Amino acid sequence: MSVNVRIPTILRTYTGGAAEVSAEGATLGEVIADLEKNHAGISARILDDTGKLRRFVNVYVNDDDVRFADGLATEVSDGAGISIIPAVAGGC
Repeated sequence: MSVNVRIPTILRTYTGGAAEVSAEGATLGEVIADLEKNHAGISARILDDTGKLRRFVNVYVNDDDVRFADGLATEVSDGAGISIIPAVAGGC
C-alpha cells in the first residue's frame, strides 16, 4: 500500500530535501523499512538500537499517535498520511 510520509526538516537530508515522500507497506514498520530502502540512514533517526521507535520521535498515522495504537505494528491504509515529528525540548 502506498502512503505519504511527511518528513521533518531535520530528516530532509536523507530525502534530498523533500518534505513529503511516498512509501510502501501495510504496517508502520514496513513503511519505515521501505523508507530506509529508498533513503538510506533515515531509519536510524526514527528507530533505536533495539528496533523500537525512539523515545523522542512521535509518529502519527492519519493524526493518530502510534504509541497509543500498535506502535510499529500499526496498520496503514492505502493513501494514509504519516507524520514523523521529533520532540522539541528546551526553555528557560
